[in-house]
Amino acid sequence: MAAAQLQFHWIPPALLFLMLRPPLGHSVIHSVPFQNPQDCTKKQFFDISRMACRPCGANQQTSPDGTSCICQPGYKLISNNGGPFIRCEKCPVTSPAVTQDGWSCIRCPSGAMIDHQGKCRCSVGHIKMERSINGAPLTVAQCELCNASKPSFSMPDPSAKLCIRCHNTFIKTTKSCDCKSSILTGGLCFLAQPKALTTSVATNIIYAKNLKVISAWFISHLKASAIACLRFANLTACQALGNMCVMTMNSLNIATPPNDACGLYQTIFKKTVHLGIVNSINSWRKTLPWLYYIGHVDGVPLRILRQEPFPTAFHFKPYEHMKLQFVIAKYDARGHFLHWEKVTGGTLQLCPDTMTKLNIAYIFGITYQQQCTLSVSTLLSKYRDIEFYDMYMLYIGENGEEQLHPIAVRNLNLQYNGKFVNQAKTENSWYLTRRFFLVDTLTGREVHLNSQPKVIRVAKDIKIRVNLVPKTLQGNIFPPFLTISYANIKIQNPEEQTIPVSFSIEYEMDLTTAHQNTEIALGFLSGVSTINSVLKTTSWKRRIGSQMIDIPTILKFLLFYAGDLANTFFVVTFGTGFYWLTFFKGQQIVSVLLPTSSQEMYFISCVVSAFALKFLQLLHKLGIQLTVDIFFIDWERPKGKIVKSIVRGGDIKTAPAPVSIWRTYFVANEWNNIQTIRKINPIFQIVVVIFILEVVGFANLTSMNPYSQLKRTAESDVVPSSYILRFGMASTVWLTVGIIQVVFCASIYERFVEDRISQFIDICSISNISVMIFSHRCFGYYIHGRSVHGHADTNMEEMNLNLKREAENLCGQRGLVPNTEIETFQIFVTKKIREQYDKIREPIHWSNKFIQPMNNPEDAFVRRMKAYNTTNKFLSSFIDHAIRDMDYIVQDKLLLERLIDMELHEPTDKTIFYNDQHLAFTDILYYGNESTLLIFDTLFFCVVDLAAKNFILAAFLTYIQQKVIQFIRVAVGRKNVAAKTLVDERFLL
Repeated sequence: MAAAQLQFHWIPPALLFLMLRPPLGHSVIHSVPFQNPQDCTKKQFFDISRMACRPCGANQQTSPDGTSCICQPGYKLISNNGGPFIRCEKCPVTSPAVTQDGWSCIRCPSGAMIDHQGKCRCSVGHIKMERSINGAPLTVAQCELCNASKPSFSMPDPSAKLCIRCHNTFIKTTKSCDCKSSILTGGLCFLAQPKALTTSVATNIIYAKNLKVISAWFISHLKASAIACLRFANLTACQALGNMCVMTMNSLNIATPPNDACGLYQTIFKKTVHLGIVNSINSWRKTLPWLYYIGHVDGVPLRILRQEPFPTAFHFKPYEHMKLQFVIAKYDARGHFLHWEKVTGGTLQLCPDTMTKLNIAYIFGITYQQQCTLSVSTLLSKYRDIEFYDMYMLYIGENGEEQLHPIAVRNLNLQYNGKFVNQAKTENSWYLTRRFFLVDTLTGREVHLNSQPKVIRVAKDIKIRVNLVPKTLQGNIFPPFLTISYANIKIQNPEEQTIPVSFSIEYEMDLTTAHQNTEIALGFLSGVSTINSVLKTTSWKRRIGSQMIDIPTILKFLLFYAGDLANTFFVVTFGTGFYWLTFFKGQQIVSVLLPTSSQEMYFISCVVSAFALKFLQLLHKLGIQLTVDIFFIDWERPKGKIVKSIVRGGDIKTAPAPVSIWRTYFVANEWNNIQTIRKINPIFQIVVVIFILEVVGFANLTSMNPYSQLKRTAESDVVPSSYILRFGMASTVWLTVGIIQVVFCASIYERFVEDRISQFIDICSISNISVMIFSHRCFGYYIHGRSVHGHADTNMEEMNLNLKREAENLCGQRGLVPNTEIETFQIFVTKKIREQYDKIREPIHWSNKFIQPMNNPEDAFVRRMKAYNTTNKFLSSFIDHAIRDMDYIVQDKLLLERLIDMELHEPTDKTIFYNDQHLAFTDILYYGNESTLLIFDTLFFCVVDLAAKNFILAAFLTYIQQKVIQFIRVAVGRKNVAAKTLVDERFLL
């Protein structure tokens, strides 16, 4: 015993790897010819260790189950080591029949006949006696009427009705039925050989740190299976040993004695090198089940998973779905081969469902996900017997014959020297295996094999992954592989205990090139954004009249850069989503596959970044709009004088007739109303988008299904949506509907129905009111509203007469410059004008902490009125060129200035009025920021949908968001207009 342990213990790990490592240049995996037990002839048996038919020996034929050989009728056994390892001898003429156990020849009694198996057959109701009570064989068989009281067995069989011959291992070892001074295990008797295998085996199954089970199954079968496998090459015993290794998660620990199931398997694997390999696969030893891929060394997993493309090319034809044809070889716990079975109808899916939905999983190209929660009591009743699977993929070879390609298994619970090596992200560290199971209710039984298990193992997550060959244009894939994760459940209250399980099939392609292209695009556009943000910051510095680079300058640059970077992220993500939507759904020969859920995280982070930066940009723009300085210049002059009497007597004096303020209130109210008008109708936008996505069915194109269908099908419930496709579809539909609305508004609606901006300019001219706006300290906009008729405070008759004269060109033009029609300008004022403007309005902002409290509460009102009149007089005088050292010139902007939105010349002595025919003053309104609002709404809609995967909810929340921001913009904008124009807020409706 000690020698055996030392012998294994001192094999260096490196030497062990070299022993198991395949020769250089040798292919790691070959395809396997597909053979069924039914394909074997009567002279062949199905070798479950090789998954192939092999010939039986002389005077032999295949057994009824097809997995071993038996003697032909009329022949008795003279030796039997299982499978093909038997010898047969013909019975003499005097005793032509064969006993029931097949080891002796016997003569049938009168009245009995020899059946097709060459054995005596008694009449109904009788039992055949072939041995005496003490077990000695009879010369002539006896047919006795069944009598339970009569003892007739040399050794009772499980039914306790027949005496049967002792097992051959007893006779061969002790020449008797007593296994004295030998090894008795699993009902078999073996001669003690210390150098062959350890005499003690590990029957403790450690599920977790504080969860250990002494398995009754391992106590009964582990040692017997190992010894029978090694000494007699018994195929069933070898399979049973392999199954027990799989029960322990294929875990290995080369630092401990090989007394557990997998250690015993590895020992036998090394000791049977002389037997050779199966199907040119180095890790598939004759007589042993194939459990491991050879070696835990660098490069082996990659050669297994990425060695060469799968022989079959795949396509996405609309009416011809290609399928992944998986088949499994099924075994029971005792190592018997059950049958081949196609993986359809929920073979691997623990969650119940309809056959249609279960079989959708194996349509090529469809990413499949199934999740449910199962009751432990259901698992205990349904999976009392454990089954083991060897999985293959079926295809047609070059010669037209069916071939099998083995499917590698990545068991996340496998431990190698105490480490969960398969949970690492790098494939080279994986330890790939072959055999697996779904539910194990057998290993965890402690008392006896019919007791309730203390612990069960359940495959909680099964995932089949298919990898596309890089840069393929022929629909080539690498062989799929299976990833499985088990959960250990300690049985406490089965009726109440539950476990969530899932099954999925994912398709993956190498996105290295796509990531590189994305990073290049992001890098290039980010560089352009940086330059653009620098230009914007420079323009801002010039417009506020500052030359120093200070902290506000840096903050302003970051705000500009946030907006430009948001556009960069949006362009890249939109292009990515549109690319996958177009090429994945439109391809026929497989060349691209959708990113997996983990690969999509990079894309989602870009979308979220774009949304966050765009929201920051929107807040920045709203901050500018809500803090602009604005003033309405009233050009109206008094008509005549009025008589005013002095309070408390005195002389009667005359004063200019007051000018009506209602025109100013009217223009201010109109300005307040146009602050949030847009080129699109938000309600129409949302209704149309939802109609296209949900009613027409474009939302169905977002599923991870390469077959484009607008109608909802059975696949819709089990095929998940792709985040990239949802973003691509949602952003495309939202932008398309928005752009169509903008084009319609500009080309049709505003031309033939209503143009609110142009109407406001007309109202200013009719009302004899000009608008001066300062978006920056020294930069702003001017709307020239001075009436060509000289006054506007008149009755209806005169107003209509003035309009008629203007329509018939009987009066001057409205432009600031004589004989021109241009009424809107961008202005770049000198610091002197701005200082004078601030000085005039300074009393408005005085607070009581800087001045002494006034006795009269009306003094504040007086200050406001005085500031209003002074501001109106100052600005009107400035526009009229009435201030000698504060004049201005009117000119056109240069092409470069319009392109970079920056003035190249700063005003020193004279203010510059730039002709503006494109209504640039709308930049401080919603109207001039439609692109920003449209992109923000698109991103908001998409982000909500990515979070909830619900277009209707996303549309509803987008509408709420629009209304909330609009309400804030209107409320705060109204207060700003009232504060800056000195118009009472109560008149802004």
